[in-house]
Amino acid sequence: MGEFFQNEILGMKWLNRLIGSALSAAGLDLSGKIGGSIQFFLYDVIKITILLCVLIFLISYIQSFFPPERSRRIMGRFHGIWANIAGALLGTVTPFCSCSSIPIFMGFTSAGLPLGVTFSFLISSPMVDLGSLVLLMGIFGYRIALIYVIAGLLIAVIGGTIIEHLQMEDQVEDFIREARLSAETAAPDLTVKDRMIFARDQVAFTFRKVFPYILLGVGIGAVIHNWIPQPVVESVLGSKNSFGVILAALVGVPMYADIFGTIPVAEALLARGALLGTVLSFMMAVTTLSLPSLIMLRKAVKPKLLTVFIAVCVAGIIIVGYGFNLFQGVLTGI
Repeated sequence: MGEFFQNEILGMKWLNRLIGSALSAAGLDLSGKIGGSIQFFLYDVIKITILLCVLIFLISYIQSFFPPERSRRIMGRFHGIWANIAGALLGTVTPFCSCSSIPIFMGFTSAGLPLGVTFSFLISSPMVDLGSLVLLMGIFGYRIALIYVIAGLLIAVIGGTIIEHLQMEDQVEDFIREARLSAETAAPDLTVKDRMIFARDQVAFTFRKVFPYILLGVGIGAVIHNWIPQPVVESVLGSKNSFGVILAALVGVPMYADIFGTIPVAEALLARGALLGTVLSFMMAVTTLSLPSLIMLRKAVKPKLLTVFIAVCVAGIIIVGYGFNLFQGVLTGI
């Protein structure tokens, strides 16, 4: 049952077989580069789109119970490391990309939450949302997906804790520190119908926003999977290059995409011989430290704090990447 759920429900292997049969009937050679690329593209676009819409609807419905003011009150009940854990966990049920997380981060900071807690939220929100967990399960299996999420949460908790102990509150821009959310603002009580409408609207909004990146990501993945020779990928991102993890993390930082667009690229790289930790480091860097999100974050924090945030995230991502590579045989062979 576990293998069936992994392959046929999450992985939608039945869809790949169906598309393959249709393309073969149309006269395409699936073993060739063109036929293989078309099959890869159609299969991944349809699969990710289906999972995307279902996941966003479910997660948005859950998210409707946690408006910013209520989330702030919940996190305000925790202290110390538990507050960082609460912030990181809250990030798993909030926006799907780093740019969407920053306005919430600014609201939490202006509301007086500890700086380290808000950064734990900011790191975990794009990196380890529930959608990424399910999508990763469909590609890499549930064991690796769970370990990826745990590693991401650890980066968020440890990163937020480090920033908290550095006491850099003066590095937040003045307009953020001087702003205050009204504690008396109460979130309206929503009916089931209201929550369904909210979830539906979130599906439409998020789909319009991320679908171009899905197409781009799957297109790149199709090229990697069918046109780039395996020895080339192995020489750059495989075991022969001990700096592959660092390279993948640094290359991923300036890019802008979310988990839905990076997964097909990661899938193709892994299939062509890239190491697991190297691929996951690339995914983490792209989703957490995109250039547009850093530009937005710079408007809220001063350069010193922004530099510390980037350094903490990159260091954590690289450490996790090498850890995955070191234990790749154990993780994939469990």
